[in-house]
Amino acid sequence: MRNVFFKEEFISENDLYFVCSMIERIARMIKQPNRYVVNKLGYWALAEKLSLANVLHAENPLAVADDWIDCYGLQSGSHDVTAVNPDYCSSVPTELQMGKVYMRLILMTMDSGEDYAHAILRVYNNSICEIIDDYNCSAYYEPSPFIARSYYAGSFN
Repeated sequence: MRNVFFKEEFISENDLYFVCSMIERIARMIKQPNRYVVNKLGYWALAEKLSLANVLHAENPLAVADDWIDCYGLQSGSHDVTAVNPDYCSSVPTELQMGKVYMRLILMTMDSGEDYAHAILRVYNNSICEIIDDYNCSAYYEPSPFIARSYYAGSFN
């Protein structure tokens, strides 16, 4: 995918990782599912954020998150992925860990003609994300190829 501001530059996998991590951070901050954040931003905003990621990663992530929340009018909800049963989950994965899970899933399932922004929208709107984001089960720490196969199968069976 090319940078929307500087057409000669390409978006890197690290830029994708940054955006996926920010989506996770923001969703947790406002207690909304990741797909809510992705859908409120939409394709063009995601393409812009991917294009600016190489600069934004040097900023305070909380300030970046607050900016995105304000800019896109993201509303608070009651979906708290960190509210886990301690009998099933001893520690909640970090935003960075989940950003890496989603980055890998996006990369492993991308079509040849698809760009990162479209792939983000596709993956985060798939019902498999509800299972990945349920930290009371083991889906989020399964090997990336298994998560990708489960994505295609529509379930973690």
